[in-house]
Amino acid sequence: GSYCGEGAAAALPCKEGSYQNATMLQLNLSMTSAGDCVPCPPGSSCGTGAAAPTPCAAGTVAPNTSMGACDACAAGRFQGALGKLECEVCEAGSYCPEAASAPLPCKEGSYSGATNLTSAAECTRTDPGHFAPTGSTHQTKCSPGTVAPNASMPACDLCEPGSFQKDSGQLGCEPC
Repeated sequence: GSYCGEGAAAALPCKEGSYQNATMLQLNLSMTSAGDCVPCPPGSSCGTGAAAPTPCAAGTVAPNTSMGACDACAAGRFQGALGKLECEVCEAGSYCPEAASAPLPCKEGSYSGATNLTSAAECTRTDPGHFAPTGSTHQTKCSPGTVAPNASMPACDLCEPGSFQKDSGQLGCEPC
């Protein structure tokens, strides 16, 4: 992680965005300047005095060489793997906050077909007469015999004994 200039009293660290993991004996060279440090490869970061590149953690990327730190994925995007160059678009039925390492599903009773959501608050609540389980991309009408009297229902309620509902997407049951 360092080099020694002529007459140096101490080793000087490689600058941010570069590294050095060899000694003068291993390289059979004299590492006398910052130019002897190696540029950090894409997908990794190298802090000041780095002896080796550090792969970017999930939720971060390094698209260029010589990066001192990895960039967090922007809200609406994610990266689940280590050492990557770019973030992926969030998935439908999910949202991705800044630095997301995975899409987070819309909670039950909400849904989304969009791929750019940044928070759970952006998922759309289901309408009365409809339901949506966790991670849904759309709302679904309640089947005959079931109802959803409120918005944001994760599932439809069965009609009580002595009542019925012949139509789909309804709010209440009818007496027999």
